[in-house]
Amino acid sequence: MGYLKQHPDKDGYFGEFGGAFLPPQLESQFADINRAYLTLGRSADFLNELRYIRKHYQGRPTPVYYAHNLSREAGAHIYLKREDLNHTGAHKLNHCMAEALLAKHMGKTKLIAETGAGQHGVALATAAAYFGMACEIHMGEIDIAKESPNVTRMKLLGAEVVPVSFGGRSLKEAVDSAFESYLGQADTALFAIGSVVGPHPFPLMVRDFQSVIGTEAREQFIEMVGELPDQVGACVGGGSNAMGLFSAFLDDEGVGLNGIEPLGRGTALGEHSATMTFGKPGMIHGFKCLLLSDDDGNPAPVHSIASGLDYPGVGPEHSFLKTEGKVSYHAISDDETLAAFYKLSRLEGIIPALESAHAVAWAIKHGQANPGQTILINLSGRGDKDIDYVTETFGFEAKA
Repeated sequence: MGYLKQHPDKDGYFGEFGGAFLPPQLESQFADINRAYLTLGRSADFLNELRYIRKHYQGRPTPVYYAHNLSREAGAHIYLKREDLNHTGAHKLNHCMAEALLAKHMGKTKLIAETGAGQHGVALATAAAYFGMACEIHMGEIDIAKESPNVTRMKLLGAEVVPVSFGGRSLKEAVDSAFESYLGQADTALFAIGSVVGPHPFPLMVRDFQSVIGTEAREQFIEMVGELPDQVGACVGGGSNAMGLFSAFLDDEGVGLNGIEPLGRGTALGEHSATMTFGKPGMIHGFKCLLLSDDDGNPAPVHSIASGLDYPGVGPEHSFLKTEGKVSYHAISDDETLAAFYKLSRLEGIIPALESAHAVAWAIKHGQANPGQTILINLSGRGDKDIDYVTETFGFEAKA
């Protein structure tokens, strides 16, 4: 039996990680979501409607592109799965359209979510518009300032954007705020969690909805090259784009799987979001995972130049894959990320999201150390949302 059929178990655990630790008033709601996914979400009618949406609305399949100029510079063969060409500019719509479709079949009339970089918020607002549903997006004030183009897009799409002003005013607090709001609306709304995090069944459900990335990429790569890639890589914050890509390669011997996380400004607590490198088992937002925590065991402050990666936890499946040694995790700094952001823009005419630029930076570094290898990375999003922040803060060229 393949890996995906065995993980998670029926209670939502990947080894010791995962589960559902919920306030009593949400237990029945999450049980309903799980039941709906296991029935509606796997029916031919649901899947056919989702395939129609992906083809005719999202523009799938997205291509795999051989980055010839970047490859020449790195000394290895770098291929990009172009999720930046998915409608709304990132991989997030893959699970948002599916979650909204599930919510519609469950009789829900509203979608609630958190967002960091704003890509999940834009995608969910898009899904809400498509299905004629209300939408409420919680976003930290720091991220609202950094990602103003996405805030504008969410509002144009009809979503209510709720600024979060407490604590670190970033992604963790946005999740806290969204959960609090959901508590009072759970009968009529779905909390559409934005990554492979949260209580069961969301890590399973979002992975499955994102697996379209890996299914397409594996077939496309074999068609282009005639064999599987040597290495596969993707950035990891919560980890949905990475699990979407990894899902198609987990049973393939000889394919190295690599998650790339943010080292930020350094190794001191609060200067990075490198959960897989420095984290320990802990609890956050109703599930168990590797966690960056303070001396009291509480989630620690985190930092990343990429708003979508600054989360102290990580998906429970990533935590399991790390401890089992099935995936290697690497930390890339803000400076390396910025250099890759500029390099991909200038060499390939593709402006990446800062989140995705972490994976680009790793691919360049790995390629230089392993000349001739084939490297497939997920370009999880485009950089439209980041260009004002990057140019106003750092200018138009990488600093020497």
